[in-house]
Amino acid sequence: MTDESKASEPTATPAVSVVGPGEGETIILGTTLMRVLEDGSNTGHRLGFAESVLAPHTPGPPQHRHAQHDEGFYIISGTVRFTVGDNDYDATAGTLVMVPPGVPHTFANMTDYSAVMLSTFTPDLYVQYFRDLQDMITSGQALTSQANIQAMSHYATEPATDFT
Repeated sequence: MTDESKASEPTATPAVSVVGPGEGETIILGTTLMRVLEDGSNTGHRLGFAESVLAPHTPGPPQHRHAQHDEGFYIISGTVRFTVGDNDYDATAGTLVMVPPGVPHTFANMTDYSAVMLSTFTPDLYVQYFRDLQDMITSGQALTSQANIQAMSHYATEPATDFT
């Protein structure tokens, strides 16, 4: 083959990922239904993306900090309370909350109505954490704060014990 013929050969195009309504991996975490839309396998592990439906009065995880990834939350419907350190923010539909590494945070649905949010994880590190939680629940282990914190520790995440 000449150099000229090599230059005219088609190059491989990365595959496009399309996840339709009702598709994706479903993870059930107590009163939260999560649909993983991108687990990082199509993005070179640069990005994970999930949709979560939080039932009314769904408590969130213990307040925590991520050391290695940003986490973003876009509220589609309802109201989600974000606690960042000592401050509470009630995020309604159309609100974006971006949490950089090192910032203490948690979230919960304190209302009488379901809330839907989209979450990003950059890189995708944290998607497996949700799978681990589901595995704990499936095996009969109670999803206590301590069990949650133990699972977090595998993903460069620690509890924010300096906030109550």
